[in-house]
Amino acid sequence: MNQNERRLWLINELMKEDDYYRNYDIPSDEKGQKDFLRALMNVREPKDISEEFLEIQDEYLGEDNATHGYVSIDELKPVESNPNLYIWQGDITRLKVDAIVNAANSQLCGCFQPLHNCIDNIIHSKSGMQLRQKCFQIMQKQGHPEPTGQAKITLAYNLPCEYILHTVGPIVDGPLTEEHEELLASCYKSCLDLAEENGVKSIALCCISTGVFMFPNQRAAEIAVETVRNWLDETGSQMKVVFNVYKDIDLKIYEKLLNG
Repeated sequence: MNQNERRLWLINELMKEDDYYRNYDIPSDEKGQKDFLRALMNVREPKDISEEFLEIQDEYLGEDNATHGYVSIDELKPVESNPNLYIWQGDITRLKVDAIVNAANSQLCGCFQPLHNCIDNIIHSKSGMQLRQKCFQIMQKQGHPEPTGQAKITLAYNLPCEYILHTVGPIVDGPLTEEHEELLASCYKSCLDLAEENGVKSIALCCISTGVFMFPNQRAAEIAVETVRNWLDETGSQMKVVFNVYKDIDLKIYEKLLNG
C-alpha cells in the first residue's frame, strides 16, 4: 500500500465499526481525508482493535509524522545559565528526546473532541490508537480519575521519543491560589521523578495548565523553571530538560527567565 491507500483503508475500517459513521461521505482531497481519519481516531472509544489495523496505522503514522521532520536534542543549544536546560518552540511531537510531557485530563485517555488543537489531542493523534488503549488499561486498574499533580508513563508508540509522561494540571477557575501553584509544581516534579526512575536522559516539558486550564502564563513559567532548577540541584541528575513552548508569549517569558 502507498500512503493514500493506507489512509483510505484505515478510514473505511473505522467507519465499519460504528453505524453512525457508515453513511458519511469520505472527502476526496488529501487534507480532508487526513482530518477525517484523525477525527475518527479522536472519537473512537478504547476497545480491541486488530493487529492488521495497528500494523497499517503504524506504517501510515510513521511516514506521515516523518514528513514534518524530527528535531533531535543534539541539534539544540542549551541556555547560557545551565548546560542541562533548553528552550525550543514548536510541536512537541517532533522532538527526538527520551520523553515528552502531555498535559492530560483526569480521564487520561486523550481528547475526544474531533481535531481539537490541544496538546493531548495532537499527541494521541500522532502516537496512534495504542496510546489510548494503554491509558485506558492504566485507568481501569487504578479505578478512579487521575489526581492533579501526579504522573503516569507510557510508551510513545509512533512518536520519535520513547516515552510520554501524562500529568493533569490544576484548573484555575477564578483567582490564582497557593494550592494551584503547589499542584503545578507537583506536576513537573512528578514527571521528573518518574522519568528519572525510568532511565530518561532527556525530557521535553510542555506549558502545563496554561491553555484551557487558564493558569497565568508568566507565573506558570516561573514555577516550571524554579521547580526544574531545584529538582536538578537536589537530585544531582544530569537529565537534559527542554522547555517546549508553542506560543510566542511563552517563548519570550522563558527566554527572559532562563537567560535574564
